[in-house]
Amino acid sequence: QVQLVESGGEQVQAGGSLRLSCAASGRIFSTYAMGWFRQAPGKEREFVAAIRRSGSSTYYADSVKGRFTISRDNAKNTVYLQMNSLKAEDTAVYYCAADRAYSALPSNYAYWGKGTQVTVSS
Repeated sequence: QVQLVESGGEQVQAGGSLRLSCAASGRIFSTYAMGWFRQAPGKEREFVAAIRRSGSSTYYADSVKGRFTISRDNAKNTVYLQMNSLKAEDTAVYYCAADRAYSALPSNYAYWGKGTQVTVSS
């Protein structure tokens, strides 16, 4: 089992920045690929970014490429999502997820946090 707890979500003005954190406990964090997903009201959960177990490779949704950066610190059992140039359409609940596989598909992830709300006001 892996327990995940997100933090860092808040309300911010358009054009601003936020850094989300996801702290993991349980099984060895470094053996899991990590992903960030988001879900806006009335919409399906969508992929945002993913990072390999070692941090050697990352992958982003086109909608956030160039604005968001995923990173991880395996010594601290934490994955981060740095979000810059935020837009109103980035408003959503952001979830981190963990699995052995490196994937953009929510169905491939076995472990999920409860989410943190990000609200971008224009």
